[in-house]
Amino acid sequence: QVQLVESGGGLVQPGGSLRLSCAASGTIFSIYAMNWYRQAPGKQRESVATITSTNRTIYADSVKGRFTISRDNAENTVYLQMNSLKPEDTAVYYCNGLLRSGGSALSYWGQGTQVTVSS
Repeated sequence: QVQLVESGGGLVQPGGSLRLSCAASGTIFSIYAMNWYRQAPGKQRESVATITSTNRTIYADSVKGRFTISRDNAENTVYLQMNSLKPEDTAVYYCNGLLRSGGSALSYWGQGTQVTVSS
């Protein structure tokens, strides 16, 4: 069974930085795209950043230039470095991965980690 476990959330002041991690475990044959999403109170879940199997990265306009997604294939881990954080970045951040564990590629989700940006 595949599990995605996020860590690294917390409370940070505006302008500060956090690094989120998402570790995938279980029987994994291939990892395709890995994504970070976020959901703020009363809002829909939105895509923040994507990294493909060829390390192509895609960012939401709201985080371009501030957030960086990266992956460590040897550790089956994806990271989200968040700099110059703003109060509007406050949300629960979710890791999502398109992984092949058996015969087909499936989408898996982590449990989420809270990021709060406040003075």
